[in-house]
This record gives sequence, structure tokens and C-alpha cells, in this order.
Amino acid sequence: MSELQLKSQRFRREREADWKRLETLVTKAEKRSAGALSDTEILAMPVLYRSTLSALSVARATSLDQALIGYLESLAARAYFFVYGARSTPQEQLTAFFARDWPAGVRSMWRETLIALAITLLGASVAWGLIASDADWFYAFVNPALAGERDPTASAAALRATLYGSDESSGSEGLSFFSTYLFVNNASVALTAFALGFALGVPTIVILLMNGAMLGAMLHVFISKGVGFEFGGWLLIHGVTELLAIVLAGAAGLRIGWAVAFPGDQSRLAAMSGAGRGAGAAMMGVVVMLMLAGLLEGFGRQLITSDLLRYAIAGGTALVWGLYFYAPRPARAIR
Repeated sequence: MSELQLKSQRFRREREADWKRLETLVTKAEKRSAGALSDTEILAMPVLYRSTLSALSVARATSLDQALIGYLESLAARAYFFVYGARSTPQEQLTAFFARDWPAGVRSMWRETLIALAITLLGASVAWGLIASDADWFYAFVNPALAGERDPTASAAALRATLYGSDESSGSEGLSFFSTYLFVNNASVALTAFALGFALGVPTIVILLMNGAMLGAMLHVFISKGVGFEFGGWLLIHGVTELLAIVLAGAAGLRIGWAVAFPGDQSRLAAMSGAGRGAGAAMMGVVVMLMLAGLLEGFGRQLITSDLLRYAIAGGTALVWGLYFYAPRPARAIR
């Protein structure tokens, strides 16, 4: 037997127990999950991994047999993903997002959320005041093509008919198309408000003002004609979710803009990156909210014509979102 083979066997005997233990832990984690490992095993894995890397380095430097080097390389690669990579399955990550990351991201932006809501209400108030003084201001805030028959010239009866009347989208296929269109439109507003936040938040503020002005203009038309209660049910069945999503998107944009304008001791890039972590989680959830709002608007609002039922659904969604985002949660256990 050559001297190199003797060295290889001696090298293996001295360290093989650690390799076998690491291989056992990695196999256990691969077959089940990292959560199947005990606290002692989790603490042992990084130590065993570093020991294996050290052995691999020595084996390469001393030109030990290639079979041993290949084994150590494979074992180190498998262990790497459990030491430094994701320790949860996609299902676990999705559960963590809905159970913890999304509501935590929203709660962290509560100041920006209040500011975004205030900006939206300011836009609605300004539009209301201007239209009250001159009805022609309505067309400055609402596209006539989108308003349809819902404008200051419409009678109360005509306005009421738009809230309950059936149209060409009453069929299931038409409602599906209508729901998709509304989702794309609302998602565009929300994502633009977030994406342009880096420009010191100014475009985000403008978008929130415009969205609020459109809301205020429509409210004035219906309330001034005595159809405010009916319009409220028609709007809120989906509007609670949709408007909250847009406000949260605006809040996320404002957070990015604030980080860019006032980075503190960090560089602007680092400050924006830090602000983007919580805002990004909130924005992922905003997309989910807009999908739900699109379904409520395209299906529920058209199929449900009872004012009280519309308000009940709106109140239910408001309660659900309020509890989901802001209800106290138990502290997360530390393993």
C-alpha cells in the first residue's frame, strides 16, 4: 500500500465520524424538513459543516484520493443549503407571509398609512368644494367616458338606476371580463403610487390626491341628488378593500420617498433598501387585496342589489382587515 493511501485512510478514520453525523442530519432534513431537527442538531450542523469544509480543503491541498474529495464536496454542497440557505419549504414561506410578514409590514407603516389616508381625504374634500361652487369642475376630476350616466346632469332616478340596473356585463362571462378590467386598472394606480415613491414621494402624493378627488367628485354627484346612501353601499362593497389597498400602496411609496429624502446616517441606497423590505411585503399583499376587490366589484357588486347586504359585506371586510392587520399577536417563539 502506498504512502498516499495510508495517509488517506488515516485522514478518513480521524474525521469520518463527523462526516457521517453531518450526512445523517442533512438526510433527515432533506427527507422531512429542517424543523424535524432538534435544537442540539441545529446547533451542531454549522460546526460539522465547517469541520467538513476544513477537511475538504486539506484533502485538496494534499491530493488525497478523488473519491474522498468528491464525497466531501457533495456533502458540503448538501449541507450548505441548510446552514445558509432557506430553511423552510415554499408552503411554510407562504404561510409565514400571510401569518406574519404581511401584517407586520402594514403595521410598520402606520404613520405613512395615516398620511396617505389624509392626502386622499384632502383630495376628496377639495373636489367636493370645487364642484359645489361650479358643477363643471366634475369633468376635471372624472373622465366623462368612465362616468357614463353618473354626472351632475343626471337625475336622481337615473343615478339610482345605474346602481341597480343590469347591463351587458350581467352574464357570467361579461362579469369575468369586467372584474379583470377593474383589477388591472386599480392595480395600475396602486403599483404606480408605490413605484414612483423613490422620487421623494411627490408622484405618490399627486396620485393619492387625484384618486381622492375622483372619489369626492362622485360622492358629491350622488349625495347632492339624495342618492348618497345607495351609492355608499354600491361603492363600499368593494371600496373598503380597494381603497385600503391603494392607501397602503401610497403609504409604501411614501416610506420609500422619506428614506430617499432623509436617509440619516446611511447612504440613500441603503436607506431605500431598508425601507423597501417592510414596504415590499405590504405591496405583495396589496396585489392580493386588489384581486379580492376586483372580484367583489366585478361579481358581488353587480349580483347583490340589497343596500343592507352591501353595507353588511362592506362592514365585514372592514372588520376583517382591521383585525388582520392591527389586532395584537402573540410574540414569536425563539428556538
